[in-house]
Amino acid sequence: MIAAVAFEPRSLILLNLILALMMFGVSLSLRLEDFKRVVLFPIAPIAGLFAQFFLLPLATCLFTWALNIDPELALGMILVASCPGGSFSNIMIWLARGNVAVSVSMTAVSSLAAAILTPVNFAFYGWLNPYTREYLTKITIEPSSILILVLLVLALPLVLGMVTGRRLPDLVVRIQKPLRIFSLLVLMAFVAIAFSSNFALFLERFHSFFWLVVGHNLLAFSLDYGMGLVLKLPVADRRAVTLEVGIQNSGLGLVILFTFFPEAGGMMLITAFWGVWHLVSGLTLSQIWARIPYE
Repeated sequence: MIAAVAFEPRSLILLNLILALMMFGVSLSLRLEDFKRVVLFPIAPIAGLFAQFFLLPLATCLFTWALNIDPELALGMILVASCPGGSFSNIMIWLARGNVAVSVSMTAVSSLAAAILTPVNFAFYGWLNPYTREYLTKITIEPSSILILVLLVLALPLVLGMVTGRRLPDLVVRIQKPLRIFSLLVLMAFVAIAFSSNFALFLERFHSFFWLVVGHNLLAFSLDYGMGLVLKLPVADRRAVTLEVGIQNSGLGLVILFTFFPEAGGMMLITAFWGVWHLVSGLTLSQIWARIPYE
């Protein structure tokens, strides 16, 4: 078992507030029409959501099983794969000249679906992998408790943000961009402080989790890009679903870990580093695509 990450329990309140604030900021520009778009123009959003909540968790489970990855690290990867898309995917897709409407639709639906699918996928695929199954039985998993947590930090802020955006559109124009930047900086500062408080453990285990996170992130990007090719999606749609799935909401993963599994050091290393790496990889890919014309 990997040593537990040093963590001040009072910081959990801050982390929950950060995640809720990020979700609130993202949902300010959401409208009911974004949900309807999935019904009216379903191929790209449904393909992305299928990869988000089925293909990626399944592939992660099989990947960790085939390579017999340390159970804690493997469960960290499965938890990340079970989370919805990250809150900054919309910005990256805009930078990549992708279809922002597809991204916004997926963000809206996946954030609500995560209330059920995140705890269910984590418990199911953690049990399905025989190497993580035994470790999973040693930690207490209460899907109902995780469901309540996800509702509070994702679904509730999403609804409040949509209501605020509808009733106070002028306010949204002024605060949306600063709110996103502030949320990102605070989250990055939180992750940096967490790493600095556990620097020795970070160095000791760097070789074990760095390439797992990089490979896992590449797997996420590849699954959706490949699906886009198979379905012959337009280039803009393909970019949208690829980045939407490759940018996971690792902040939600950290909230779940610090709340329910504070002793799972390996899971925290994977999830926290995901929070850093997917921003690097996502911004890099979006800048590459921004320079490649497709019209």
